[in-house]
Amino acid sequence: MDKRLLTIQDISCVGQCSLTVALPVISACGIETAILPSSVLSNHTAGYSGWTFHDLTEDMPKILDRWLSEKIDFDAFYTGYVSKAQIPHILEIMKKNARPGALRIVDPVMADNGKMYPGFDQDFPKEMKKLCDGADVIMPNLTEASFLLGQKYIASGYDKSYIEKNCRDLHALGAKNVVLTGVSFAEKELGIAVYDGNKIEYYFNERQPVSSHGTGDLYASVLAGSLLRGKTLFEAASLGADVVVEAIKLTAGDKDHWYGVKFEKALPYLIGRLN
Repeated sequence: MDKRLLTIQDISCVGQCSLTVALPVISACGIETAILPSSVLSNHTAGYSGWTFHDLTEDMPKILDRWLSEKIDFDAFYTGYVSKAQIPHILEIMKKNARPGALRIVDPVMADNGKMYPGFDQDFPKEMKKLCDGADVIMPNLTEASFLLGQKYIASGYDKSYIEKNCRDLHALGAKNVVLTGVSFAEKELGIAVYDGNKIEYYFNERQPVSSHGTGDLYASVLAGSLLRGKTLFEAASLGADVVVEAIKLTAGDKDHWYGVKFEKALPYLIGRLN
């Protein structure tokens, strides 16, 4: 039986992020991709003057009931931007619609650059920890790690001991594996730390001169799709970083394309690396 992944996150109709990235990227990995939208936005919330927002929490239990009636199940679950009220529903879906050995991949989307995203309150990290507990993989950035661990955010000037303590403390939340993103020990590098409960491995790329919207969603989607294709966690995590860099380079120089990266043009690169 072919593998089927369910991704649960918002749809920003325009802006190359969330489900409009996850669905094509994971499909390009050769994995059947089902979706459960957590909300619908006209466009993403960074850089635009405004947006529409429609919450879909009330639909989740109805969809669960239908899936149970139809005996629909999944080999993996990958969560992105969700609300506090949706987490109990998501945990129930992960429990009731899982095939044997199903993976739980959690991107604890809530913050970046030291600040919580609009719409999240200070209690949100406490709820997100419930989703991280028991997850096969969590992949917070440094800001999200700080909120999950209830500690002060440090943007730079840290050392390996700081990163490795973060990884161990995140693992202690109940996650089986931790991928900490946005790690840097030198000005010209940016990378990840991967911790499996025993060893920590690092992977770095050359830091790009721009910061782009939607790259976290692209990264998480490549990691999820690659894992389902049989890559090891470190291989999947490293490939995610390489695809993000490729997409940034393919977007560079187009000043009108400020709202995201042209990840579609990087899909042949992703497929080639997977094969």
